[in-house]
Amino acid sequence: MSSPVQASHPNLGSLPDVVEGLARRLRLGRLESRHNSRLIIGLYVMLNSALTIGLLAVVAVLTQEPFLFPSLGPTAFILFFSALSAQACPRNVFCGQLIAVVAGILALAMFGLLTLPPDIDSLTWSRVGAILVAMCLTFPVMIWLGVPHAPAGATTLIVACGVMNTPRQGLILMVAVVVLLAEAMIINRLAGLPYPWWSPVKNAPPPVPE
Repeated sequence: MSSPVQASHPNLGSLPDVVEGLARRLRLGRLESRHNSRLIIGLYVMLNSALTIGLLAVVAVLTQEPFLFPSLGPTAFILFFSALSAQACPRNVFCGQLIAVVAGILALAMFGLLTLPPDIDSLTWSRVGAILVAMCLTFPVMIWLGVPHAPAGATTLIVACGVMNTPRQGLILMVAVVVLLAEAMIINRLAGLPYPWWSPVKNAPPPVPE
């Protein structure tokens, strides 16, 4: 028996590998034989979404804190669709989201918007300035530090628009990011993928016979 193929599949990313690996670990032969089925992969994504985002929703209800943010959806997708890509590694996910939060809050402070409610329906020039500054800080800093994570662009936009505008909310977002990373670590490694502990996988090893 061999470990799942550690490569990205056209249109399906790492998902077939994850499904195959989990099927082997759970000794589900029929599921393993159909790991490339779009129906099976779609069902896996549905169940996994319910698990990952559902857990954050439960935490949000129990704590009455905003643990659910729109940008966590695309982060969760990347963590499983392209688990071995640079954008999915813990370093890039955590640092990218942190840069986005800090940039957004700094932009709000620059334009005196920290205490104002969001005004998405009727943008002011100050809000436009905050949005531009937040985006112009987030993207190049991620590149300069070598931690690109595309969903961070949504995060900094959410902050700059005032939907999330306090350091406390930023901290809660980062806790939610850590929870997502922990789930990705457990599921991807259970599937047999060499999901990194921190930095990106530079050269994923080929399948090793067991």
